[in-house]
Amino acid sequence: MPQISNKGRAASLQRWAGPLSGKCVPPIGVRRFNSVGFRTSGREQKQTKTMSYPGYPPQAGTYPPQPGFYPSQPAGYPPQPGVYPPQTGGYPPQPGAYPPQSGGYPPQAGAYPTPLPTGSWGGGPSGGYPTTAPGSYPNPGYNAGVQGGTMPQQQYPAMGYPGQPGQTMPGYPQAPSPNPPMPGFGGAPAPMPGYPNAPSPNPSMPAYGGGAMPVVPPVDRGFRGTIKDFPGADPLKDVEVLRKAMKGFGTDEQAIIDLLGSRSNKQRVPLLRAYKTSYGKDLIKDLHSELSGDFRNLVMAMLKSPAEFDASELHNAMKGAGTDEACLIEILSSRSNAEIREINRIYKETYKKSLEDAIKNDTSGHFCRLLISLAQGNRDERENVDVSQAQQDAQMLYAAGENKLGTDESKFNAILCARSKPHLRTVFHEYQKMCGRDIESSISREMSGDLESGMLAVVKCIKNTPGYFAWRLQKSMKGLGTKDRTLIRIMVSRSEMDMLDIRQEYVKNYGKSLYMHIHADTSGDYRKLLIKLCGGND
Repeated sequence: MPQISNKGRAASLQRWAGPLSGKCVPPIGVRRFNSVGFRTSGREQKQTKTMSYPGYPPQAGTYPPQPGFYPSQPAGYPPQPGVYPPQTGGYPPQPGAYPPQSGGYPPQAGAYPTPLPTGSWGGGPSGGYPTTAPGSYPNPGYNAGVQGGTMPQQQYPAMGYPGQPGQTMPGYPQAPSPNPPMPGFGGAPAPMPGYPNAPSPNPSMPAYGGGAMPVVPPVDRGFRGTIKDFPGADPLKDVEVLRKAMKGFGTDEQAIIDLLGSRSNKQRVPLLRAYKTSYGKDLIKDLHSELSGDFRNLVMAMLKSPAEFDASELHNAMKGAGTDEACLIEILSSRSNAEIREINRIYKETYKKSLEDAIKNDTSGHFCRLLISLAQGNRDERENVDVSQAQQDAQMLYAAGENKLGTDESKFNAILCARSKPHLRTVFHEYQKMCGRDIESSISREMSGDLESGMLAVVKCIKNTPGYFAWRLQKSMKGLGTKDRTLIRIMVSRSEMDMLDIRQEYVKNYGKSLYMHIHADTSGDYRKLLIKLCGGND
């Protein structure tokens, strides 16, 4: 086989490469320069002719371009699987270099995904991973790689998206957060409501754990009163019965008892206007002239609205010499905020003086402050209970009484008059757990006089309202004589509220039914109407 010299081989290769590469071979006599401006040698020129074909990808198995050489062409083939990706840091193209060639193939499957656009969130191709900020941990809570994913609508100041430069995700290590993480959002755990072994505000008292008691809705036991709306009641027909009962010689008290004892308060009060419309006379004046004694007082009480009756009772409790402090406490501690505000309005409208001024003129000291606080009608009425707050209140009551020399009455006043009744029941329970003594015993040890009686009545009413009224009824009929004003007030005001519960408490606590006690302690038409309000025997 004939041998071909190197010179002959080069000439043959030049004839073959010239037509194939078009303008790749410069004319004879033109000097060739490499990318850094140095003149190339003949050997390098031969390598350029035989190995450099613009627009074609590097062959499989070859080394990737090294720094300092021509950068990869943008229109060429992408890196094939198993090959190192193109390295960055090469020199930029020099003026006069070959332009990028077009017509390259599109990216093939298996190549690196297209970089995420600025501001995207999980919008990369399926299976990809969003980039994260330098120094931060991967973010597991933002559905990385879900195509078309978008950032939730709610955003907060200075909270960046994953992968944004200069912004860090809140709640991750080594990433200061401008705002606390949202509970349960982005993988952040919800904060615990409290921790055990919390430091005690008073070193001499035990500390408690925290936590909010679940909101337990009040049990709906239905209507617990004894007087209900009479079906089909007609005020015009009712006043006709009353007029007939009072007309002529004598009075038919039984007709009055049967009528008033079977109508609710909202059916009784309109009788005043209906009577005046039908007969041009005042029903109150006619009844007052026909009836007498406690029976008359009971009938008059039943013809007033609840707020009017309470306002008149408060006025009578402070009228003249002496004050019925128990009546003041009973009404102000057992009525709702709305009822107390209505009482204030009626009192000022009727007696041309505010209830607060009347209390200031008739009482003094800490007992006066207690009444004024209750008369504001501003008690918290929420049903939910925060156990940790209740424990703090129990500690404050202990620190204000048993745990110090003297008593801070203002602290008792602030807690007992402002906190909700469910909250205070929890406070009393925590107080007994903490110091081994119930709150009533502590009040009796620390206070005296009207303030002691008032505080005890507030506590009793809050602990068990039906039990408190059963206690008040029993006291009104105990011993010689009967406190008829108290008996009438409670029987009228609670007959449409919780009289059935009061009757149960009465039997449980005193071993005798309320019905039997009323029957034994009263008489005549007065007893008959009271029995109607009581509603039956137990």
